Parts: sequence; C-alpha cells; structure tokens
Amino acid sequence: MKLDAHQHFWKFDPVRDAWIGEDMQLIRRDFMPEDLKPELDKHQLDGCIAVQADQSEEENEFLLSLSAQHPWIKGVVGWLDLLSDTLPERIDYYNGFSAFKGVRHILQAEPDGYMTQRKFVEGISSVGKSDLTYDILAKEGQLTEVLKLIKQLPEMRLVLDHIGKPDIKNESFAHWATCMKSISELDHVYVKLSGMATEADWATWQREDLQRYVDCCLENFGPSRLMYGSDWPVCLVAGSYDRIHQSLMHCLQELSSDEQNQIMGKTAKNFYQIT
Repeated sequence: MKLDAHQHFWKFDPVRDAWIGEDMQLIRRDFMPEDLKPELDKHQLDGCIAVQADQSEEENEFLLSLSAQHPWIKGVVGWLDLLSDTLPERIDYYNGFSAFKGVRHILQAEPDGYMTQRKFVEGISSVGKSDLTYDILAKEGQLTEVLKLIKQLPEMRLVLDHIGKPDIKNESFAHWATCMKSISELDHVYVKLSGMATEADWATWQREDLQRYVDCCLENFGPSRLMYGSDWPVCLVAGSYDRIHQSLMHCLQELSSDEQNQIMGKTAKNFYQIT
C-alpha cells in the first residue's frame, strides 16, 4: 500500500483560516477530495491520511464525513482539547470511528512551556493509552522542548510532522540536525518527510536544497521510521503536487525499492494501523 501520510481538506473561511495569509493566495479556496484524487492516482498512491487544519471538533466531524464518503481517505488525524477535563469522554467518542487514527495540536503557535506543562503531557498520554497516535507539529526552534516532551511519553506512537520544520530557506542545519539525532534515539518516534518545500524559498528552491535534510533523516531514523507526506494543498504555495512528489523521490533514488516502498506507504500503514 502506498500512502500520502499528510494532507488537508478545507472549505475556505477567511476568518477561521486566517493563517492562510495574503501571501498564500493560491490556497485561499476550497480543497476537497475530488481535487486530490487525480494526484494520488497519477502517482499510484492508494490513499491518504487527512490531518486537521482547524482546532475544533467540527473539523473532526468534517474529515470523518469525508472519509466515510471516500474509502481511499484511510485515516483522520483530528484535534481534541488535551487540557479539557472531559478529554477521556471525547477520546471514547472518537474511538467509535475506525477512521479516527490520532490527534494533533498546532504546537508551533504556542508559547514556550506549553507542550511540557503537566496537564498537556497527561492529555497526550491519554491519547496513547487509547491506542491513538499523536502528531507533533513544531518548529525548529522548539525541538529542544519537543525532546523534553517525547521523553515524558515513552509508550506511544509519536510522529514529528514536516521533519521538525527546519529553516531551509536560510540554510539552517546544524542545530536542527543535532536535535533530530537526539530525537531519533527514542525509537517510538517517527518522522514525516513532508512540508520541506514550504520551509524553503518558495520561489527559488531546488530539489537539491532538500537532499541533506532528507539524508539526515535517513541516517538517524531509517526508512522504517520515515513516511511520505505531501502537505497538500499547503505545499502548492511552493510547487505542484508533481514537483513535491518527484523531488522527494529524487532524494530517495539511492535507496532500494523495498526501502522506498517503506517510506512511501508501509511505515504510515503500520504507524496509523491502516487495514
């Protein structure tokens, strides 16, 4: 099975989706399954994982309804209020949906200390105890704190979105690479090879700009802990689905076909328990 392990759907709302700024005009519109399916078919991908873009349970219901209509949407990573006293009841509710695979909170927008506060860590732990996954969305400057978070969550499946969002545009590497090596030593943590082009210069990036970042992930995590994600449609501000996919495949060209297949689907299938 080949999977795109990270993409989004939305019906654009300028207030709710204020994070899609004026410099992102290309994606200030609706993006629905009928827009993505031709891209998946073209690249012989069997399905995708739809990840939350809005922090609300309405988002969960929206994505779950799409997955019910389109079986190729193999899973949903939704949002729950991890600080809420009613979190156990909400987890129980969403465990009633086989497509609900995990939870994400947009940590990149939170202040220092947010992710390591006791109640938040306990919230993620409750998600893990229910056999759900957790996607970590954080920026390079937060990776030291991410490591502290991960060390408090030793018994669950965790995945770092967008390779930890290094500042590729400004060629930041050493600090990011050191953090990634430390994170890789905790073998319950996986990484999505996604979101790289949007961290580069949207107008001038070349696939060669991504190579050393991909190589570092390969060296430290190996194919069995890496998974492909397009980050469509956000990626469109930096390049077409074709270009994003082809650039990653170029970065992986020295790997065996088995190793490539691991990254292009097997890791995500196992991580999100796709049947």
